Amino acid sequence: MDKHQQGHKDTLLQPQHHDRDMETRHFAGAAHCPGCGANFHAGRWSWQALDAGTAAEEATCPACKRIAEKAAAGTVILSGTFVQAHREEILNLIRNTEAMENKEHALERLIGIADEGDAVVVTTTGMHLANRIGHALDSAYDGTTRYTYSDDKTHLDVDWERD
Repeated sequence: MDKHQQGHKDTLLQPQHHDRDMETRHFAGAAHCPGCGANFHAGRWSWQALDAGTAAEEATCPACKRIAEKAAAGTVILSGTFVQAHREEILNLIRNTEAMENKEHALERLIGIADEGDAVVVTTTGMHLANRIGHALDSAYDGTTRYTYSDDKTHLDVDWERD
């Protein structure tokens, strides 16, 4: 066994990780989500309109499924006295970040924003949006940010704090 194989032996034998969004069936042609209006074409969901005359079957997109099931792929927890003092300003930043991300990536959306004690908890349909929100908060307001991926790399927890 050479050095490369020996060094990566444990990763070579790992079973495939289960990602609920990757198990969605692929459509023979195009699909349209009646919940949000996203279209599936050429292997991805987007806001791009389908060509005229394209026959599309109706199917719920993975983001709408996550929202209905409240099954977040990303969670951002905001805490500290700064959050309470600048709550509306921070929530506007989060909503604007979601709007920018969602323009290009139809499956990246907010599931909800809730107060839990002194913290604000933001849940997202995708890890990328949670990551982007964490970076936007850090860039705009400094603070301390921690990113924690689940063991199977299908969920991201972002903890942002500023006092």
